[in-house]
Amino acid sequence: MSKRSLKNLTRREFVQYSAVAAGALAVAPAASAASAKAVGKLIKPSQKLRVACFAVGGKGWGELTDLLAIGENVVAICDVDKERLEKGAAEVRKTNPDVRCYTDYRKLLEKEANNIDAVTVSTPDHMHAPIAIAAIQLGKHAFVQKPLTRSINEARRLREVARKHKIVSQMGNQGSSDPGLRRGVELLWSGIIGKVREAHVWTNRPIWPQGIDRPEGSDPVPETLDWNCWLGVAPERPFKKDAYHPFKWRGWHDFGTGALGDMGCHTLNLPFRALKLGYASEVEAEVSDKKAENYPASSKVRFLFPERAGLPAVNLYWYDGGWKPNNDIAADVVGTFGEVPKVGCLLIGEKGNWFCGDDNGTRNYLKLKGEQKLVSITKHEAALKVKETLPRLKSEFKEQARNHMQEWVTACKGGPVPFSNFEIAAYLTEIILVGCVAIRAGKKLIWDGPKMRAKNAPEADQFVNPPYRKGWA
Repeated sequence: MSKRSLKNLTRREFVQYSAVAAGALAVAPAASAASAKAVGKLIKPSQKLRVACFAVGGKGWGELTDLLAIGENVVAICDVDKERLEKGAAEVRKTNPDVRCYTDYRKLLEKEANNIDAVTVSTPDHMHAPIAIAAIQLGKHAFVQKPLTRSINEARRLREVARKHKIVSQMGNQGSSDPGLRRGVELLWSGIIGKVREAHVWTNRPIWPQGIDRPEGSDPVPETLDWNCWLGVAPERPFKKDAYHPFKWRGWHDFGTGALGDMGCHTLNLPFRALKLGYASEVEAEVSDKKAENYPASSKVRFLFPERAGLPAVNLYWYDGGWKPNNDIAADVVGTFGEVPKVGCLLIGEKGNWFCGDDNGTRNYLKLKGEQKLVSITKHEAALKVKETLPRLKSEFKEQARNHMQEWVTACKGGPVPFSNFEIAAYLTEIILVGCVAIRAGKKLIWDGPKMRAKNAPEADQFVNPPYRKGWA
């Protein structure tokens, strides 16, 4: 298997190792035979995928241009901001002058249902699930940006709908398709640092305002913005210039998931897969500058993952807003790099320590007991002896994001199930969003993962399944 490409790997094999990576075999619904056949209505490899792109600014611009670079056919685009919509349309018209444009996702799906095979969703977090679920119910394959959803209940629902309709899915945590992350998972599965009981993950986010109050008053809505559609399922509130659109929505409970939701699907992806993490049993948060409607300026979240699949319990600590593990905890990192970097993932094992120095789980280092410094896994003697067990994506592109998109496109044409399909991605999203619930609840949660509830805090239920705005349910 070590020499096999994704093209030669069976769908069943791909889904099976993905399920193991998530620890799903031990503590959560495993990828079933049904999901292994999640092929929906595939098109021929020789055909172009007909795609509708929802949101074409920011990450949406990346998805749009990736699809065009791969050579697929973007037939319709939707964006509530007409300036972004026109920019996206101008790009698509270079290859498809007949692209159709919409500002309301519901109208696009109604009119284009018979003209599209798949969708990409790159809106603010609160609209991921409503758009993706509506498209999947029409039998469309789906590529959805991280975090997959804004709420835990939405993540569970999205996984169920994708499974029922047997569509090809992929979440936009691009490191999943990178050989660096897959090599890291292989090595950690091999037991190279022994049993891991403690992990620390930190980020340089937020890079948008958090720990603030809602601005007072209102401003005129720009003629180019459909504010009603931008709000979508979120509660009604007045438009305020430079408060929410286009980038500052991430810190607001109604629209985003804060630093943890934004970056957790990237930075926690490696330990999630490599340590076969199941649902956490305890989650508690320490925060600074907590506000009623906005995520705090800084947070530290402890997740306790119980024993699973023969592995010991793990305390995993998440830090954001400038908080990081101290120099004693990260002594090997400081000893090698001179400081604790702005982002990182540190796994403390019985035989040694592991450090990842980027957001996507791709730049990994290893230090075994008795060694002086961390060494890249591409050069570490012990790492070089471990055989490859996971396939590598073969692609003509150098860009990580483009390769990730290519993996999904290939699957829509009969290729292997994507590595970050919703069976895995929705499960990862659920785990991360429990941390967001703990931040908002302000107390330690005794968590029941399968039932999506805190046994000791029924008041947290409102954060697990927040209601949709009337008329948008």
